[in-house]
Amino acid sequence: MFAVGNTRELILDMLMEILEKGSYSHLVIRDVLDKYNYSAPRDKAFVKRVTEGTLEQLIRIDYILNLFSKVPVSKMKPLIRNLLRMSVYQLLFMESIPARAVINEAVKLCGKRGLKGLSGFVNGVLRNIEREKEKIPYPDREKDQVKYLSIRYSMPEWLVYKWLAFYGNKKTCHILEGLLKEHPVSVRLKESLGVQEKAGWLLSLKKAGVCAKEHPYLPYAYELFGTEGVRNLPGFSEGYFAVQDVSSMLVAEAAGIDREKEMLALDVCAAPGGKSMHIAEKLKGRGKVIARDLSEYKVSLIRDNIKRMGYTNIETRVMDAQQSEGELKEKADLVLADLPCSGFGSMGKKRDIKYRACQEALTELECLQRRILDVVWQYVKPDGVLLYSTCTINPDENEHMVEWFLEKHPFFQLESLSPFLPEVLKEEGKGGMLQLFPGVHKTDGFFLARLRRCRKA
Repeated sequence: MFAVGNTRELILDMLMEILEKGSYSHLVIRDVLDKYNYSAPRDKAFVKRVTEGTLEQLIRIDYILNLFSKVPVSKMKPLIRNLLRMSVYQLLFMESIPARAVINEAVKLCGKRGLKGLSGFVNGVLRNIEREKEKIPYPDREKDQVKYLSIRYSMPEWLVYKWLAFYGNKKTCHILEGLLKEHPVSVRLKESLGVQEKAGWLLSLKKAGVCAKEHPYLPYAYELFGTEGVRNLPGFSEGYFAVQDVSSMLVAEAAGIDREKEMLALDVCAAPGGKSMHIAEKLKGRGKVIARDLSEYKVSLIRDNIKRMGYTNIETRVMDAQQSEGELKEKADLVLADLPCSGFGSMGKKRDIKYRACQEALTELECLQRRILDVVWQYVKPDGVLLYSTCTINPDENEHMVEWFLEKHPFFQLESLSPFLPEVLKEEGKGGMLQLFPGVHKTDGFFLARLRRCRKA
């Protein structure tokens, strides 16, 4: 079990790994919490909150540091830079922690990591911020709305500008606020569980200190509060549930599974397998799902989840979605094309996405999406269905991509999603496309379209 001092050192190491070495935040946090699962829940919660919170508020924190430090953040030693960042987060956003403790721990950690000569600098910057934190001069919203929103919500200016152009001021502010709200763990409970098994699972969670709330959109979807990791939760190893956002669960609903048919479903970019497994469950053992992805590593993640959840009607394959697989041409009743995307809809859970993104990368992703769609539509049977989805809120990857696809390929129409959606979303899905927004809907940001292939003459 780690002591308080060690929790801060662990946070510092995690931030160094994420911000200086480029590791993915959700993977680093997951691995650390799994490794120290034996530690007190309070300590794990502290590590998770400070690490995620520092990443979430990074632009705002760096703005403040540049106001109070003679050395710009970009010129600081990496360890000092991240030590100050995590300390400023605690000073500004964690009122329950005494400022004296935050500053003293930062100074001690500075010395412990071999930079004692800079402890005075760390002490001075943090004390000045603590003293002046109620008077920090933020950008004037009237004079520069983009800069104000960028600092206020810690979002890169180019993304704020893009969203304002697409969605206007009101919706953009809802999105920005939604991304900063608490994001509980979402899980899909196996629909095949009996009433007693489900009741026992809920009771076990309660005993473990985890609060489970049924999601308002789907009866088998639950939000878990009070957990810092899922692998050691009751029911995980038994395969009772899969970690999956509710927006992603809507894909299997939108598939409109016909349980009377021996359907073949193909998921072309399937890892880690949530949608494939959900389709397999709705098939109730009939038909088959082929779950493919680019690398052996990604496919191994799918296999691990299939084994844990106990599905038998899924076949996995390593396959590049850009390469045509002739034996599947016109064989699939349903093709799931949940393609690589910018991931802007999931930034509330993967906080470092916004710092990795750039316009050039978006353009490359859009080209990749087109290349994949140019191949995978051929797998759909005449009169079959293609479900296109992304976990982003970027129209160029979503509505505009569907418009491009329909112009170039023999799919005669978008089909209404309304018959397959929860009541609260039916109106929005009438046109065959559904765009979900953080802060507007009770999900991550997500896009879904249902397209029907033309029948042959």
